Amino acid sequence: MLIAIAIPAGLLIGLSLGALGGGGSILTVPVLVYLLHQQPHTATTGSLLIVGITALGGMAVHWRAGRVRPVQGITFGVLGIAGSYAGTRLSASIRPSLLLTLFAVLMLAAAAAMLRRRRSRSGQPEPVTQPVPSGLPPPDGTGTPGPGGRARAVTLDRPTAAARPGTKTAAWWHPRGVTGRQVLKVAAAATGVGLLTGFFGVGGGFVIVPALVLALGFEMPAAVGTSLLVISINSASALAVRLSGGASLDWPLLGVFTLAALAGTLAGNRIASRVSASRLTAAFTGLLVAVAVYSLSRSVPGLI
Repeated sequence: MLIAIAIPAGLLIGLSLGALGGGGSILTVPVLVYLLHQQPHTATTGSLLIVGITALGGMAVHWRAGRVRPVQGITFGVLGIAGSYAGTRLSASIRPSLLLTLFAVLMLAAAAAMLRRRRSRSGQPEPVTQPVPSGLPPPDGTGTPGPGGRARAVTLDRPTAAARPGTKTAAWWHPRGVTGRQVLKVAAAATGVGLLTGFFGVGGGFVIVPALVLALGFEMPAAVGTSLLVISINSASALAVRLSGGASLDWPLLGVFTLAALAGTLAGNRIASRVSASRLTAAFTGLLVAVAVYSLSRSVPGLI
């Protein structure tokens, strides 16, 4: 019976991950607790396994597209191992009702972060287009004139900071490019993400992606792909700590859940190319808020 529930639940998690590029894993713990009836601490441990493997599967897609920065991702992940260990130890000492209450607050914070990102994207200007005379290639050297020799509209993208002459890239791992402020930002963000992963059993993509964009100057596609590598490292380290402490898991159930999530991720990638990202984000944000409110209604009475 539980396996029959795990399949559609895993598909839902995978769909949200594939369609949104991150954030969907935060629903794993509520699903394991309220639908599959696992104890909160067991659910956060099982979530690490599901999230880690699913992130690896998603990263493979981004890797083939060249959107993963392995050096930066591995460095970010290794810096977060200490936070992951601390979060794992701290989580074991928290009452289940308090853990679920804090998790509901985390979901509300994630929903707020996604809303802010959605608003910032909606405020960005539309790409500038410009007709190209017949017989001439577009300015970037790609494409051909339109049929019949007519002018063809081409998108003129503003070059990134790394591509503009005279600007510094965010190559903070090079001795000449490093600054103390960048090191502090990266270390603080990595430690914070590790704490979230170890404590709640979540990937923390809604924190990693902004950190990579703001602290390291990543473009959004590279930030999303690299964040999956970071999530895999943090999840593996936190899971190793929990298993070494004697945590037990329902391996068949989690295996089915994970396979369904991987399948859902592939389907989510296709959905993302057909449905407006703004609509997907709005729908997922509403789902997060609904699950958070339900979790609070179930866990808060246990605190009294």
